[in-house]
Amino acid sequence: MEAWRMACTTSLHLSFKHHFLQFASKTTNTNTNTKRFVKLRRCCSSSSSDSTTNTNTNTNTRVSNNNRNNNRRSSSSSSSSSTSDRDAIRSIRLQKVHDLKTKGFDPYAYSWDRTHSANQLQFIYNNLPNGHTQQDSVSVAGRIVARRAFGKLAFLTLRDHSGTIQLYCDKERLSDDPFEQLKSFVDIGDILGACGSIKKTEKGELSVYVSSFAILTKSLLPLPDKYHGLTDIDKRYRQRYVDMIANPEVAGLFRIRAKIVSELRKTMESLGFVEVETPVLQGSAGGAEARPFVTHHNALGRDLYLRIATELHLKRMLVGGFEKVYEIGRIFRNEGLSTRHNPEFTTIEMYEAYSDYESMMNIAEEIITQCTLAVHGKLTIDYQGMEICLERPWRRETMHNLVREVTGIDFLQLGDDVKAAKEVAARAIGIDHDSKGGSSIEACLSVGHVLNEVFETLVEPTLLQPTFVLDYPIEISPLAKPHRRHAGLTERFELYVYGRELANAFSELTDPVDQ
Repeated sequence: MEAWRMACTTSLHLSFKHHFLQFASKTTNTNTNTKRFVKLRRCCSSSSSDSTTNTNTNTNTRVSNNNRNNNRRSSSSSSSSSTSDRDAIRSIRLQKVHDLKTKGFDPYAYSWDRTHSANQLQFIYNNLPNGHTQQDSVSVAGRIVARRAFGKLAFLTLRDHSGTIQLYCDKERLSDDPFEQLKSFVDIGDILGACGSIKKTEKGELSVYVSSFAILTKSLLPLPDKYHGLTDIDKRYRQRYVDMIANPEVAGLFRIRAKIVSELRKTMESLGFVEVETPVLQGSAGGAEARPFVTHHNALGRDLYLRIATELHLKRMLVGGFEKVYEIGRIFRNEGLSTRHNPEFTTIEMYEAYSDYESMMNIAEEIITQCTLAVHGKLTIDYQGMEICLERPWRRETMHNLVREVTGIDFLQLGDDVKAAKEVAARAIGIDHDSKGGSSIEACLSVGHVLNEVFETLVEPTLLQPTFVLDYPIEISPLAKPHRRHAGLTERFELYVYGRELANAFSELTDPVDQ
């Protein structure tokens, strides 16, 4: 990259959790380029039969350290009991599969002609009076998530991708054999197809008045418990398909994610960016500070790395003549694992020539507001009890000024006096040198590092409304261009909402000697 330099670059990280867009951005300047990243939740596909229902009896036991041995015995016993229960249920349902096949029914159908989704029926017949029947013929399909039987009546709750609807099963309408087969062979978790007319019960429950039905997929294991649901956090993340069955609202997050990604592409295209794909397997892991996953290419006889960033290849696109490029791609980092950090995630990273961090702030605002409008239809949203207003323009303030507002300390007046900076920082934070916070202050090598510690500790939690924090110290921004007016600072910003960093951007350093 030293022989042929780029113009200028900016980068952006966006992540989305629940119904709020969490944005993280990075802008760089190499004469005039822009690069960004978007972190997105990992998506899992849904499953339908045997594998969809293997989480009914997962037991968590918490005990104190004094009872650790008892806990091991209890956990082992509980696990054995759970396995035994699952095996017994599976055996019973396998027998039902055998009996259905013996009677000439295929418990794993090839297709089903569906006329309406559950939500469509709820919308179309919303005004049907209680106790009335509409003779329109409808056909639905979905998973049975609840069932009740009372003599000659049975009520099943069917859930599809859009919502739920009740199946009203009357022995007089179905005749004896189908009704008994429904009671005997249909279990919670099965996927069912049903035909009939529309009926609203006296209590106002819209139902399909079933005239015929078919088991489309026979489930071999039960769903998670109706009342306790799927509460094991580890299992929720490892078996997303079960999580979506037990907690339907989770599927809504995946739909929101898809809508956000779609809106991102629309916005990028409207801004003139070209989407590209760059290699996932790379000869060296670059573009970020992270531990890579290593694999081996047999034909080449050499080790390769799963990329830890898309940065380097996108920069080469700029060298080759593109002026606005971006990529939505998977990133792999062989590091920590938690509910907030996944070793495999998706980013959108973009570069724009002939722009600086000022224009990147405008683009960051545009991307977030457009995605928010696509999801919420408005720019004032409620997030964890806090009203967040995303109306433009957003506040823009320097890190030095924000620290001075909160603490009264003007670090610019301290010059290069690191010792004085550490003393005033410790007093502001209210820590001593022997505490954990004190050791982090003491470890700072420059005034810029001390400033950043104070900012992260005292200022970040106060930035609830969208705020661009500008002009970071050069010591903590190694790849950013020096500020054109203020020595010791860089043209870099971070975007904060609700006390969280959502974006990191800067005019990228393009001087090869300086780098």
